[in-house]
Amino acid sequence: MLRTALRNVLAHKARLLMTALAVLLGVAFVSGTLVFGDTVAHAFRSASAESLRGVAVSVRTAEAGTAPDTAGGGEAPAPGTSGNGDPRRTTALDTALARKIGQLPGVASVRPTVHGEATVAGKDGRPVSADSVRQHLATNYVPGKDGKDSHYPLTAGRGPAAADELALDARTAEKAGYRLGDTIRFALDGPVLTKKLVGVVSTDDPRVTAGGTLTLFDTRTAQQLFLHPGAFDELAVAARNGTDEHALTEQVRALLPAKGVQALSGAELAVEQSAQIARNTQSLTKTLLVFAGIALFVGAFLIANTFTMLIAQRSRDIALMRAVGASRRQVVRAVLIEAALLGLVASAAGFALGLGIATALRPLLNTTGAGLPDGPLVITPAAPLSALAVGVVVTVLAAWLPSRKAAKIAPVTALNSVDQAPPARALRVRNVLGTLLTGAGVLVMLYVSTLRTSKESNLMCAMLGSALTLGGVIVLAPLLSRPLITLAGKVTTRLCGVSGKLAKENALRNPRRTAATASALMIGLALITGLTVGGHSAQRAMAKEATEGLTADYKVTNSTVRGLDKDTAAKIARIPGVAAAAPVTSAGLDTQGTYAVLTGTDPTVFGKAARLDVRAGSLRDLGSGKIAVSDAFARRTGLGVGDTLDAELGSGATGKTQRKTLAVVAVYAKTRAADDALGTLADVLPYAGSQELEKVLVKAEPGKAAGLERKIRAALGDNPLLKVRSPEQLIQENNGPVTTVLNMLYGLLGMAVVIAVLGVVNTLAMSVFERTRELGMLRAIGLDRSGVKRMVRLESVVISLFGAVLGIATGTFLAWAGGGLTTSSMQEYEMVLPWGRLALFPALALAIGVLAAIWPARRAAGLNMLRAIQPR
Repeated sequence: MLRTALRNVLAHKARLLMTALAVLLGVAFVSGTLVFGDTVAHAFRSASAESLRGVAVSVRTAEAGTAPDTAGGGEAPAPGTSGNGDPRRTTALDTALARKIGQLPGVASVRPTVHGEATVAGKDGRPVSADSVRQHLATNYVPGKDGKDSHYPLTAGRGPAAADELALDARTAEKAGYRLGDTIRFALDGPVLTKKLVGVVSTDDPRVTAGGTLTLFDTRTAQQLFLHPGAFDELAVAARNGTDEHALTEQVRALLPAKGVQALSGAELAVEQSAQIARNTQSLTKTLLVFAGIALFVGAFLIANTFTMLIAQRSRDIALMRAVGASRRQVVRAVLIEAALLGLVASAAGFALGLGIATALRPLLNTTGAGLPDGPLVITPAAPLSALAVGVVVTVLAAWLPSRKAAKIAPVTALNSVDQAPPARALRVRNVLGTLLTGAGVLVMLYVSTLRTSKESNLMCAMLGSALTLGGVIVLAPLLSRPLITLAGKVTTRLCGVSGKLAKENALRNPRRTAATASALMIGLALITGLTVGGHSAQRAMAKEATEGLTADYKVTNSTVRGLDKDTAAKIARIPGVAAAAPVTSAGLDTQGTYAVLTGTDPTVFGKAARLDVRAGSLRDLGSGKIAVSDAFARRTGLGVGDTLDAELGSGATGKTQRKTLAVVAVYAKTRAADDALGTLADVLPYAGSQELEKVLVKAEPGKAAGLERKIRAALGDNPLLKVRSPEQLIQENNGPVTTVLNMLYGLLGMAVVIAVLGVVNTLAMSVFERTRELGMLRAIGLDRSGVKRMVRLESVVISLFGAVLGIATGTFLAWAGGGLTTSSMQEYEMVLPWGRLALFPALALAIGVLAAIWPARRAAGLNMLRAIQPR
């Protein structure tokens, strides 16, 4: 039986080619993901080990992160955390502590470091890497005895040594076009600063290599910018040879203050960072493996279809084997051995392809701002073993049902009939099971549609409902194929005559085979449709949130937690071409236990930059002690025009508060442009969190909006922290992450669609072989070659469109049912069908059907008529 299995594999190489390709692609995805995960983890560990090289003890503030940074310690805290516009922070690490630690026996050196953020301006005033990962790292340059910092090797110039000097990483300098001696403009959390570029360094920090920036200052300047003179964020302690690391760590801890500072040994740091790296890489690897599993699941349909058709074609051979003494178990074993051999060969080739996928994934993901470090390809024994095991197991499991069908072939019956229709009882059982599965899935998804939060239990419920629904539709596909394909057949018959009718009959001849072929395409299109509908609806909601109520041509904000200066609106208003510049800030408003947001602005110009639908009263009556409220807030509190409320303005958590009596002079339809209530800037600004403007809405004069961004930046000193965005840019910025994720998921699901296409090609090609005599008879009674080609193409198109209809309908339903889970984080969400994109999917299915039929149609048309009708 083993020799028989080997012979069958070699005898049907062409027919098994598409099946092997499906296994190959699925295994390539799995192996590529595993190798990629090992490679990224190794690269992060290498970067971590490099940053910890020579560090026996790390002393840092207790709130510092554990992720590796440019100096081998904690994550750099963002400047401006004090909330008062001063970017400097307070820390218990100072020069005196560093000196004490340096005097301990066994300490070779102490490297004091300062962390911060500095946004470097390009020559156009915009921040360098503004559209990248937005990590603008800054630290101090610590020269050794040779005058160089080993952490940042110089590629040009020298390290900064004076208050008016700085150094940049090579990528930032090259991207901005800066050269040694240029004056660099940058900002921390306030006005623009300038210093001279004296050096260019290289760094392996993944945050920088993925598109961020690195700015280096001398230690004293870095302290003045981010901390205070003599203060540090971290002290990296190097030990002398032979010193016990753990003992030294305990000695260092004895010198530390009781609170706010911690000391970790190099080994403890390595363990922490390894655990963090494992968590970060595992989540990405698991996500990719989910899509690899989808690809393999789709491939299983192709494998099962192929072996079912091969068994039908070889039924005479199997019957003869049974007649000469082969048992049912031996027949099953022969088919499974054949499947295992196919899976083994395809898996080996798939692993080789997976190495290429692993190599390409890192730069591909880095284009989305993933920040993955460079490193060599890492292949652990688990990767090839897992890939081979998965490929072989999936292939064998997919061939198991066809093998059992082969074992049931009766010798005499098989010798008398080559092809038999599936028994009606089997389809009835399948239909009942499919109805139960689909019904359960629909009920679960209807329950999910009532949920309004995306907590883990709700997501798991949605995943269960989606799986049940998809599984039920797959099982019901043979039942659904008859009415849908019959309907499609009426169109093909009317348009193409006999060829169209024959295509319909061929597709209906074996509903199981047609359903399995279409289901592979259905799964991919269902997932893509669900993503498209959900993603489009989310983008529409986010676009509405970003621009709701705005008529302004530009929105000016600060990219840090600090706001804009109070005179920003006045400066912008003086720019030629500006019709109005409305200053906007906000403060908390608490009345009788009802919390709201009170927006403060200049009522005389706000109406030119924002659109308010006033339901009662007039905004012209706004003034000191007078506010307008939204209709939603009015309903919650029972307020109306002419009423007064005793409210507390501000927040105890952010600063100044005061109780005031406010009069309601207008009620407007709730909009994000004005939040819950609207008052004057003078009333609100003293109680705002930073007591500064949050934004300025700019309305241009007619025909003057183009080019105004550059003028606004120039009027405000070309500060790189400024964000000057048009409504289109606001929408793009809001939708950018969703678009990136969708494009990534489309690419991952594209693998499943490719495998589905291979399934259509394989089914048609083997069907042509199966119907050789039939095709010969059709040719003999007058159907020409073009008619045969047309028949095969139409059959392919009908099957593909059947899969597309099921996929689009199922995906749309799942997107509708699961959309409510986003309501808590996206209040404007409502399902909106992207008709233009959805129309592309049937067109895609049509193209798939036509392309998949090219080779089978040519093969069918090229059959020799006389040889085809000869008895075998």
